[in-house]
Amino acid sequence: MTSFADKVQRLPHLGVGLSGEFNIAAKGIDVSWLKAAYPDLVHFYEYGGDLERGLDEGVRRWAAAGQPTTYHFLDINLEELLDLDSHWIARTKVLAHEINAAWLCGDAGRWHFGLRERGHGMLMPPILCQESAFETAVSIQQIETETGLCVLPENPPAVIYLGDLHILDYFALVTDKADCGLLLDCAHLAIFQQTRGLTPLTALDNFPLERVVEMHVAGGTLTEVDGYSYIEDDHSPEPLAATWEILEYVIPRAKNLKAIVFECEHNAPEACLDVFAKLNTLFPANRHEGVTAS
Repeated sequence: MTSFADKVQRLPHLGVGLSGEFNIAAKGIDVSWLKAAYPDLVHFYEYGGDLERGLDEGVRRWAAAGQPTTYHFLDINLEELLDLDSHWIARTKVLAHEINAAWLCGDAGRWHFGLRERGHGMLMPPILCQESAFETAVSIQQIETETGLCVLPENPPAVIYLGDLHILDYFALVTDKADCGLLLDCAHLAIFQQTRGLTPLTALDNFPLERVVEMHVAGGTLTEVDGYSYIEDDHSPEPLAATWEILEYVIPRAKNLKAIVFECEHNAPEACLDVFAKLNTLFPANRHEGVTAS
């Protein structure tokens, strides 16, 4: 089995990208338009997909133009081995290859409860314990083996997390057991730290940051309901200060970082330009000059 150290060297440096989902161009940002209007701000497209909806015209057009992509799955419970079946893996592989995705990624939580049902989608975090981490790792290994693509689990958002582990300790176990990389969502980590009453950088000093291959940035809103304060992961245009603090701490320490995604696709493009510009300053396109896909 190929080691993470070998696999990550073959992954391309993608730079700063935009996230999207099925038919997002009709109600949000069209990545091809953004690239044409501001060619120096966006370098790749992360398509959020599932088997039910498949690929839309926007991502097909982007990929047909030879632009880089990644495939973010929205319909598998990595924490639940029973949810992983050969049909899902085979069809996901086909979709990812149709858009020449550099890798697969997705929140390592639960996208549905029980059997998959049409139109039934949610996102719950994993149980933060060793047993869950090891089951997630086995799922990742199986998907990587059967698709031939790297799988980057992502730390998901939640209002409440169950389990005794810090979420970074959980994903340290996952990435070590699966020998895989990680998609570190800075906004989601800021949410977790707030729910536990911790500072934004808690536990990062002991985390294996060489496992971080991709990062996400998104806006959030501090909200209060019946006296309970939490951060709403609403993908608004301006990230919170804690999200920036996490991102700026990790970038110089993540030697295998290949991509940063700004999750802002539901907003007007003009509201997002300053953040895209800042991300490109923090993570320049030539940071990994000379690294290309095999």
